[in-house]
Parts: sequence; C-alpha cells; structure tokens
Amino acid sequence: MNRKFLATAIGSFPYPDAEKALNIIFKCIPEAVVWPQLPRLGLLEQMEIQYSEGMPRAVVDREKSRMYFDTSGDYSEEFGAFYEAYMEAMDPDSGSGDCSAAAISPDYSRGIYALEARLKAEGGKRPYVKVQTTGPCSFALTVTDENKRAVYYNEEFRDMIVKALAMKCRWQIAKFRPYAEELICFIDEPILSAFGSSTYISVKRNDVVAHIAELVDAIHADGALAGVHCCGNTDWSILVDAGADILNFDAFGYGETVALYGDALKRHFGRGGVLAWGVVPTSIEIRGQSVDALAALYEKQVVHLAGACGIERNLILERTILTPSCGTGSMEAADAEMVFDSLRELSGKLKSAYGA
Repeated sequence: MNRKFLATAIGSFPYPDAEKALNIIFKCIPEAVVWPQLPRLGLLEQMEIQYSEGMPRAVVDREKSRMYFDTSGDYSEEFGAFYEAYMEAMDPDSGSGDCSAAAISPDYSRGIYALEARLKAEGGKRPYVKVQTTGPCSFALTVTDENKRAVYYNEEFRDMIVKALAMKCRWQIAKFRPYAEELICFIDEPILSAFGSSTYISVKRNDVVAHIAELVDAIHADGALAGVHCCGNTDWSILVDAGADILNFDAFGYGETVALYGDALKRHFGRGGVLAWGVVPTSIEIRGQSVDALAALYEKQVVHLAGACGIERNLILERTILTPSCGTGSMEAADAEMVFDSLRELSGKLKSAYGA
C-alpha cells in the first residue's frame, strides 16, 4: 500500500472530549486515523499512567497526582501471576496471542473506545489505523519506586514493564485489526533525546536497543508496522538497530541532525524503512507558518539528507510519512487545529507535487 506523504498523528490532543478529537482526526488524517490520548481528562490519561493498568505493584496516588511502583516486601506472587499470563499469550511456540490480560480499560483511555465505536459504526476498513504506547525507556526512567528512584534501575521491574508494554501493543493491534488494511504501532520514546547525557550515564546502549526491540518484535508478531517517535535529537542508530520500520523525528526543530547517522539510515532504507517527518511544529510557532514554507523546509532537508548520506532523493520522497513534530496535548485547542489543518494541506501539496 502506498505510504508516500501519508499523514498521521503522534497521539495526544488538547481536548477533554474524545469526539472533538476524532472529528479533527477523521477530517485531517483520514487515511491513518489514531486513537486520541486525552491528558486533560485527568490523571489516568497521563502519558505513563495510561499504560500502567494491570502492572504488578503499580500504585496511582490521586492525592499527589502521581503513580509509582511499590517495590517493598515480597512481590513474587504478583510477578508470578503476571509472567504466567505473559507466557500464555506471548510464548513464541505455544502462546495464544491473546493479550487481553494487558487490556487498557475505558477508565484509562476514552480515546481507544471512542475510535473503535466510530470505526465499527462506519463499517469497512481504513487504509491505516495507528496505535501507540509509551516506550519502555521513557516509562521506566520517568516512573519511580516508593523511594522516588527511577524504576528503570530495578531490573526485575524493568523487565516486567517491557513485557507489559509489549502485550499492550499486541492488544491494541488485535482490537483495531478488523478496521484497518494495515496497522501501525508507535513506541513513544521522548526521553531518548537525553540519552548519553550525564543524567542517564548508567543507561547502556545495548539495553535500550534490546528493550525497544522487544516491543518491535511483539508488533511484528501481529503483522503490524513498528514506529519509534522521539521529539528531540537522539542517536537514531539505536532505533535502527532495534528494528523499527518507521523513525519519527522533529523535522521542524532538528531536521538536519538525522543526517549525522548516514550509515544507520542507509541500513534503514535498505530494509524498506520509512522516515516520518514531524515537520509541522507543535508550539506557538505554528501561528507563523504557511504550508508553502513547511513544504520548502521539508524539501530543503530532503536535499541535505540525500547529499550528506548518499541516499537517493527519490527514495527519501517515496519513504516519507508526515506528522506533527510531537503530540498536541499541551497546546491551545485553536493552535492544535492549525497544526492538523496544516498537516492535511501539506500532505495534499506534496502528493500533488511528487505524484503520490
């Protein structure tokens, strides 16, 4: 299926109403609809908390508007039950593939069920449905234990989190399989923009690759495409080594930096990989941008990437998806609507210009 200049979203929207978000989604990105994350609905729809449901020892502290993992005492029974459910679903030889033990309920996501209801009501299949999960590194380095230490540094809990998120990917893919010709699942890893900094000096590259690859493999097990989103500069070779099909980057703010990873990008393109260009800014800068200016910025960056990395320009054009630079959940509603109107028009303009 042709993905050239396909437009989709990162996930979050600035509304307390799923139907309002879906109206914009179906208007502006109809070929690759997404379920909207709605952080303004409350605590349970926040980026990490939304995916914590069912994880052993996850505690949601409503009074302090936070979640943490209680790592104290004996948690062997809870972990044993979790791993039993995991193996029943995910064992490569005997697993059922049924990941409903990791389901996300309507209390944690209104958007999932609103999108499902709308797609069911309209009948047929959309070309693409995109789902998403918070990435294991961003999740485990952000959420802490009861002592406010990042739970990433507890290897038992970190492994559980990786496996729980992998199950949540497969559960989403199965839920939306009836409504899409193809499924895309993004792994959102904003924290990787700080990889290699002094803050995360003890986070090892090989571990990051392995954790993301575990989710990528789970996504591939159900025949979906795996994307990774990072809204800052990072070592993009990590995500290539993890096997991602789609690399999504902030092309508005950091577009030229991906060309620093030419060898990795050649490998990515060589195995059929796609770049998702977040060329539409998700900040107040959208107020001063024209679609013509955004198209010119994209075209300039394609030329730079082709020249710096020795990748054919036409191949880059063929393997382009368009997105906002990040989620729009923290934006003013009117600005978010400008983002998606600009994205829709940019996709149409580039399709017309390059024969998609």
